[in-house]
Amino acid sequence: MANQSALGFLIDTVFNLYLMVVLLRIWMQLVKADFYNPLSQFVVKLTHPVVGPLRRVIPPLGNVDTASVLFAYVIACAKVALLLTVSGYAPDVQVIVVGAGITLLKQIFSMLFWILVIRAILSWVSQGYNPIEAALHQLTEPMLAPIRRVIPSIGGLDLSVVILLIGLQFLQVLIFQ
Repeated sequence: MANQSALGFLIDTVFNLYLMVVLLRIWMQLVKADFYNPLSQFVVKLTHPVVGPLRRVIPPLGNVDTASVLFAYVIACAKVALLLTVSGYAPDVQVIVVGAGITLLKQIFSMLFWILVIRAILSWVSQGYNPIEAALHQLTEPMLAPIRRVIPSIGGLDLSVVILLIGLQFLQVLIFQ
């Protein structure tokens, strides 16, 4: 039983990390992040071996790279199927399909949370230009700018990240309750 838990943890961690990279690729394309940023290059190099050939077959829908979205969904399906198998359950197609959707939503919320936290911490300690901070700025600014228009900085403190984090946590509780 302990070996199954350890294996389940390993499968969960590896799939979640790679799924975050694929979701980050989708997000970076949506916000048109700088392609030459080192973080962007890292994400593209990790995902291109699969997404590149898929893009030749699956066309994008507007700004959405459907090949990357499909790849993320397939990764989530594989994760759910493997976790079910390791836990001793027979993989059921319906459970895998629904579980993959839930997995994707949870990963999106988790990724948003951590990127906002990392951006907030970097804003306190960073001095000068930092390419990672620039990429995180490009990713989060479309969500933070509308909040700043409603609630400006108070005494030099930007509360938009805190407000967005609270809003995301509220949505997560509302959806997964």
